[in-house]
Amino acid sequence: MSTPKILMVATSAREMNNGEATGVWLEELTTPYYAFKDAGADVTLTSILGMEIPVDERSLSEDDKAPSVERYLEDEDLQQMVKNTPSFNSIDTDGFDAIFLPGGHGTMFDYPDNAELAALILKFDADGKVVSAVCHGPAGLVSATKADGRPLVEGRRVAGFTNSEEHAVGLADAMPFLLESKLKDLGANHEAGPDFESFAVRDGNLITGQNPASATETATMVLDALAAMEKAA
Repeated sequence: MSTPKILMVATSAREMNNGEATGVWLEELTTPYYAFKDAGADVTLTSILGMEIPVDERSLSEDDKAPSVERYLEDEDLQQMVKNTPSFNSIDTDGFDAIFLPGGHGTMFDYPDNAELAALILKFDADGKVVSAVCHGPAGLVSATKADGRPLVEGRRVAGFTNSEEHAVGLADAMPFLLESKLKDLGANHEAGPDFESFAVRDGNLITGQNPASATETATMVLDALAAMEKAA
């Protein structure tokens, strides 16, 4: 079996509209990263601007940290990778089989308006490669518009952080838009499970998860999709 290559692109945004610090929600990076690595995948960690990925401190201060976060805190190699990433557009992406967008509120500020990220996502999708994201990560899909003017997500099953979850964490007013509402406005068939419980959907090669608790399920779907694609090849 060939080794799947997965490109992870994390946020570089450090601040929300209310001035509070933000970044990646660490569990949404570490859980998929370790799931992919433990399954034998070749994972390349990048970010929007390169250099250090800002980590939302709230994702480190939770009393009940995810096992992957605890593992990260003992993993100096991955910590160094997080501190010194290449920008996603500085590397050759042709050989990758999947792209994965971790969430965190930072993504709402630098994913949606990044034309290069949108173009890369469109290329992966057009080539039949896996396009995946979790929680606020689907913010990277909102500006991906096909040549015919149709949004990438139009008519497709998509999950992402819900409006009710955003209101529950008290950050709805700090966001440039509500992700659920935006996806629906673009014609996506937005689906959701109970707030803060694991929920993910796959629509062909598009795989999305709802919230931090969905990181494992989303990563598993990505690995299953890659295995099925290799078997069909």
